[in-house]
Amino acid sequence: MTEGAIETVMERTRQEEIRLVRFLYADHGGIIRGKAAGTARLRERMSSGIGHTVAMMAMSMLDQLQPVPGMGPVGEVRIVPDPETFVALPYAPGAGAMLADLIKTDGSPWEACPRTFLKQALAELAGEGYGMQAAFEPEFTVGHRETSPAAPSIPDRLIPIDDSLCYSSTGFHQGHAFVMDLVSAMQEQGLEVEHYYPELGHGQHELSIRHADALRAADNHVLFRETVRGVAFHRGLWASLAPKPVPDQAGNGTHLHGSLIDLGAEGGRNAFADPTDRNGLSQVGYHFIGGLLAHLPALVALTCASVNSYRRLAPQMWASAYTCYGMDNREAAIRICSPLRGDPGSSVHLELKPSDSSANPYLALGAFVYAGLDGIRSKLDPGEAVNVDPATLTDAERASGNTHRLPASLNAALDALSADEMLMDLLGPLRSSAYLAVKRSEAAHFAHSTDPYYECYEHFTKI
Repeated sequence: MTEGAIETVMERTRQEEIRLVRFLYADHGGIIRGKAAGTARLRERMSSGIGHTVAMMAMSMLDQLQPVPGMGPVGEVRIVPDPETFVALPYAPGAGAMLADLIKTDGSPWEACPRTFLKQALAELAGEGYGMQAAFEPEFTVGHRETSPAAPSIPDRLIPIDDSLCYSSTGFHQGHAFVMDLVSAMQEQGLEVEHYYPELGHGQHELSIRHADALRAADNHVLFRETVRGVAFHRGLWASLAPKPVPDQAGNGTHLHGSLIDLGAEGGRNAFADPTDRNGLSQVGYHFIGGLLAHLPALVALTCASVNSYRRLAPQMWASAYTCYGMDNREAAIRICSPLRGDPGSSVHLELKPSDSSANPYLALGAFVYAGLDGIRSKLDPGEAVNVDPATLTDAERASGNTHRLPASLNAALDALSADEMLMDLLGPLRSSAYLAVKRSEAAHFAHSTDPYYECYEHFTKI
């Protein structure tokens, strides 16, 4: 944190008449939380942070506090913002926001800070001579929140704003007013909109932000989530990035895209690119895939982080359900994305399909980096690419290619995470115990309900 960055924030708050600045972080339940500082003492709060109970990282998405040693009523951390991330919030006049770290009172990183976890992963990656460019590719559903006359016995529903077809011009027309407000709000925050289109589900849209350095990409996704919902609320609508907000409609994925940059090469060469390979991928890229596949059952506990996630992770749903990779195979867990014409050297990258916005983006991207880095260090062989829908293969064919079904529930994914010694060690005892406690509690809560609308309600209202 530099004095120049702090002064820039102070000047912008004066010029743009900002009166409250939100210090935002993502918790283990995948919820964006924070506190706000008034601008009269903002300079001091940027240095000191805002006091915060350690217990909040043991809070589930249902606001149920879990018994985690070191996260009870005794103890304090500070929410310390990164002034480089300051934005004025177009959908909340008079308010701004910064992404924040959770810091101990002595100024050292707290072992349960998610943003610190990603920073540590990127530092390890840099030690091997690589940086990472990344992007999240989010889908979301826009509609009206409808309360039943029989509430609370019948939960609220999300009623989509349209019933248009996938990529249809009708969907463009019906979502136009909301989407143009959304694009404007993204651009005002420095988020470069790359693509937009109406998706398969009713009221479902996809809008992607340009890739960036990995930490900035995760920060961008927090701002993206806040902006989608904030713009919707401002227009009297409701928007959700939950994996399955409407039981009988297509789910919302948030595919994770990444490529490695060779820090030792002039201009930052894409370390995944090799035009002589049949898939355009370098040996480093294959090893990275090998690491992802080796840790994938555990990794999905962090990238598909809710009970609701597993309503969409099913075969032949284009969400991926098997531990395999392929060239432009949208049923594979890891897709090698073909390069853009005229840009074969820099546009080669990998897409992790089993990923959604119920995840904490810092934990998800950090674990993605660590898994791939393990593949590079151990020179893991990913085996042969699967370039057909893996669901169409026989059990014997899948077994011969080491293609297995991904965990079909949050509890199964948490079991795999608990058994993954590397990821558990990297998460550390405090973070891993808190994460598992929070997620186990969510799984237990929803196990008692047979009503899919109740589960969808609890997720679409929070994510």
